[in-house]
Amino acid sequence: MTRTRQDCQVLDDEDTLRELRHQFDLPPGVIYLDGNSLGVLPRATASRVQEVMQREWGQDLIKSWNTAGWIDLPGRIGDKIGRLIGVKPGECVVADSTSLNLYKVLSAALQMARADAPKRRLIVSERSNFPTDLYIAESLARQHGAELKLIDSVDELPAALNGDLAVLMLTQVNYRSGFMHDMAAVTAAAHAAGALVIWDLAHSAGAHEVDLSGARADFAVGCGYKYLNGGPGAPAFVWVNPKHAERFWQPLSGWLGHAAPFQFTPNYQPAPGIRRYIAGTPAILSTAALECGVDTVLAAEALGGMAALRKKSVALCELFIELAEARCASLGIRLSSPREASQRGSQVCLSLAAPLQEAGYAVMQALIARGVIGDFRAGDPRRLEQVPHILRFGFTPLYIGYAEVFDAVEHLHAVLASEEWRRPEFHQQGAVT
Repeated sequence: MTRTRQDCQVLDDEDTLRELRHQFDLPPGVIYLDGNSLGVLPRATASRVQEVMQREWGQDLIKSWNTAGWIDLPGRIGDKIGRLIGVKPGECVVADSTSLNLYKVLSAALQMARADAPKRRLIVSERSNFPTDLYIAESLARQHGAELKLIDSVDELPAALNGDLAVLMLTQVNYRSGFMHDMAAVTAAAHAAGALVIWDLAHSAGAHEVDLSGARADFAVGCGYKYLNGGPGAPAFVWVNPKHAERFWQPLSGWLGHAAPFQFTPNYQPAPGIRRYIAGTPAILSTAALECGVDTVLAAEALGGMAALRKKSVALCELFIELAEARCASLGIRLSSPREASQRGSQVCLSLAAPLQEAGYAVMQALIARGVIGDFRAGDPRRLEQVPHILRFGFTPLYIGYAEVFDAVEHLHAVLASEEWRRPEFHQQGAVT
């Protein structure tokens, strides 16, 4: 029997994580299912940024690099993120953007791989990987005389792990489908083939348990504005396995990655360990805001930590799938994420069956107008059966409840059953979809 709203309210009442919701400023009347694109605003962030502006910058001025510890922020927040991704203090830093950090680690990985085995020239990734990862890899492949090979299915991965492979570059949780790789198994298979592995944790860090050290991964990057709630454009983070960290310079050898930046020497000497992966001066206001966001996730440590968050995330996603199929399957809704929870991140993607394949954008706009915020990702017009347009819903257990999941599905049913999505205003596309 399909669960009722009262059943969902009971789940909310019994939820041991429900107090974590009070860390956030959530707009009234909004069911926010887009935390996998942009996390919500922590209540502590505005006052913290004001403190940085008014006291640390406004009053103490440049002294705050020392007195307020600005110079230590990349490492201090990196250590906090490290607790969420299974690495030791001093191994992760906050710096730059995900794209720039990927450029750094992929360049280093290519140098390492080809120093050990010059004939290895392949970078392998998924065609459905987030485009910025592919663009960075394409650029570096040209610079290093390498080749970027894209696979269309995880079934093709074993064959790609061969003697030509230099670097395997994957996002642990696929941004489109929500498919989640088994990090430990994939890393072990790549290592057995003699290759290095880079993991993009953009849809992993803060969403579920990650154990980079346990998986013996080589490199990892991730962004701060999704499940880490760091705010729009928040800085990213980068981790390098300590055994690799000092083998090569990273290509963006900026002044703050110098061993002694305030000696201002004309020649570059890389800092020890992960510090060399910092390039330029950190953006202090956005970095301070990121720390507030990371702290909202760390607050779960007293309530079971990432294991408890993952358990609730799975329950929310399972409930959404159950209700969406019960209420909306007859209206054309199809599940486009893995059904098995162990293969799915903290998001669920739905698609529309014929003849409604092209209605996805308008359906999402109609939902947003009702206060249910998810997002739309276009498919491949030439292969909609294989790569459909999707309605994407993220479930952040820090602030999403079970009754909200029920209400979101009821809104989806109403939009489809009434054909509300056909209204002209829902077909007007903005620059951001």
